[in-house]
Amino acid sequence: MLDTPTTTIKVGLIGSGIGLSRSPALHEAEGRANGLSLTYELIDLDERGVGLSALPDLLREVEARGFAGVNITHPAKQAVIPALDELSPEARALGAVNTVVLAGGRRIGHNTDCPGFAEGFRRSLPGADLSHAVQLGAGGAGAAVARAMLQLGTRRLTIFDSDGARAQALAGTLERQFPDAAVEPGGDLDAAMAQATGLVHATPTGMAAHPGLPLDERLIEPRHFVAEIVYFPLETELLRVARAKGCRTVDGGGMAVFQAAGAFRHFTGIEPDAERMLAHFAAMVG
Repeated sequence: MLDTPTTTIKVGLIGSGIGLSRSPALHEAEGRANGLSLTYELIDLDERGVGLSALPDLLREVEARGFAGVNITHPAKQAVIPALDELSPEARALGAVNTVVLAGGRRIGHNTDCPGFAEGFRRSLPGADLSHAVQLGAGGAGAAVARAMLQLGTRRLTIFDSDGARAQALAGTLERQFPDAAVEPGGDLDAAMAQATGLVHATPTGMAAHPGLPLDERLIEPRHFVAEIVYFPLETELLRVARAKGCRTVDGGGMAVFQAAGAFRHFTGIEPDAERMLAHFAAMVG
C-alpha cells in the first residue's frame, strides 16, 4: 500500500476525443488528499493520429515510463483485451476493460464501470421499476451497464445497437449469465419503448463531440426512468427532454465518479473517499 507523502505514481487514460475528460483532476485531487504525488496523463488516439492497432505500443510505452496503470475508454475497452495478460472475473464476464493495472511485468484488466454505474443508479433512482428496461448501446460501456442493470434486478432487458450483431452477442452472453432474466436484442425500438418502464443510454451520443438525441423524443414518456452514462455535458439533450416530460433521471456523473474510485483503488491500493470525490466532481461541473 502506498502510504507515504513522498510516494509518486503515474497513471493515465487511453481513448479517443478525451481532451475534456475530468479524470485527471478527479484522480490527482484524491491522490493529494491521500498524500500521493499522483499525475494523470491523457493519451488521446485522435491527437496522436493512431488507431486501435496502436494499443500494444501504447501499453509498452506507459510500462517503460513507469506507469502504475491506465484507464481505457471509448473505443478501446474491448480492443485492448488481446494485449493484456490477465482479466479480473468481472472484466472477463463483460468482455470489456476500463482499468489496466501494470505490475510485476504483467497487465491485468479490470472493469469498474459496472459497479460504478450500479452505485450511481442505486443512489439516484431508488425504487425504480426495473421490470423492463430498453438499453441503447452494446459496446464496452454498454456491456458494463447492461450487466449492472441485471444485477440491480431488471427482469427484462432489450438491447439496441447500430451493429445488430453486437447487440445480439451481448444479449446472448448476458442471458447465459442471468438465466432468470429475459435479455434480448432489440428489433423495433418504438414497440420496445411502448412496453418498457425505463431507458438506459450507453452510446457516445450527447457528448460534447457528438451532440444530439439517441432516439426520437416522442418515444420517451413520463412513466419512463432515464439513465445516462454521458457526463460531459452533465445535462445532455436526452436528460433535458426526459426531465421536461417529468421522467425520473440519473445523469452520468455517478458512474464517472464511482468507476474512478474503483480505478484509484486498483492503481494505488488505497481506499478512496467516494464522498469527497463526488463533492470534487460536483464542484468541477457546477
